[in-house]
Amino acid sequence: MTDPANPDPARSFGGVADSYDRGRPSYPTAAVKWLVGAESCSVLELGAGTGKLTEVLVGLGHDVFATDPDDAMLDILSGKLPDVRATSGTAEQIPTGDSLYDVVVVGQAFHWFDHTKALAEIARVLKSEGRLAIIQNDRDNRIPWVRRLGDLLGHLDHDFDHAETLDDSGLFSAVESQTFRHWQVVDRRTIQDLAVSRSNIASLEPEAQERKRREVLAFYDAYGRGMDGMQLPYNCRAWHAQVLPHAQVVSTGSTTGAREVDGADERDDADGPAVPLAKRTDTAVRLPRVVTDPDNGDDDLLIDFR
Repeated sequence: MTDPANPDPARSFGGVADSYDRGRPSYPTAAVKWLVGAESCSVLELGAGTGKLTEVLVGLGHDVFATDPDDAMLDILSGKLPDVRATSGTAEQIPTGDSLYDVVVVGQAFHWFDHTKALAEIARVLKSEGRLAIIQNDRDNRIPWVRRLGDLLGHLDHDFDHAETLDDSGLFSAVESQTFRHWQVVDRRTIQDLAVSRSNIASLEPEAQERKRREVLAFYDAYGRGMDGMQLPYNCRAWHAQVLPHAQVVSTGSTTGAREVDGADERDDADGPAVPLAKRTDTAVRLPRVVTDPDNGDDDLLIDFR
């Protein structure tokens, strides 16, 4: 349940992080390949959560830096993917330097962002000709039983027009989009996790959460799938666009600058004190990276402790 002092539904997932990890679908490999590209590249992931998308990116050979505002979600990500650099941070204040990443990727979180602030930050951290990539799983509600399940869960998966948002920003090139169909096998346990992990349900009082959990379980049992589970169909929608040259305004040239304090990035406001961007310890400080020396014919291994 969310803290009454912080009712923002975007921050409601930490208390149900385990359910989120068990109950939410992953992303089809073909969609992620199309989204990010076939060649290995540097990827900054915003709203990484428990690492559903991160796992696919790493499996495809990409070098991922994962960020999320919720430490409980990132703890699960780091438990599954201990070699992935991860730290807390928001899209509106990205805890990294300028022009560092080939791709910034967002899975299932773009609609939570303050787009004016976030898109400017994304443009800042992208390399020249870098791209923003957005991916989103939507249940296929054209199917009657899926629509009935959606009525129980609550219809939060609106038809967001991310292409229009990017076009209106003036920071990115023409948007390309694709849709990929896939299925999630849901059993008696994971359908309850799917329900509990919804922000509109996670933010309810415990008694109301329990009533909703029982309703969804009764739907599953009545549907008759039993131990075999049900295949829940999704349309995975993906968008990408290249950052425009004029959008890449580095932080040191604006009214706000970045400095590093005690090993963590902080942003200086011209009229106020430094504001920490990351409360969670960046796992990069404890994870060495193994690389090869491309200029050494003996292919010696080097240990990079950056």
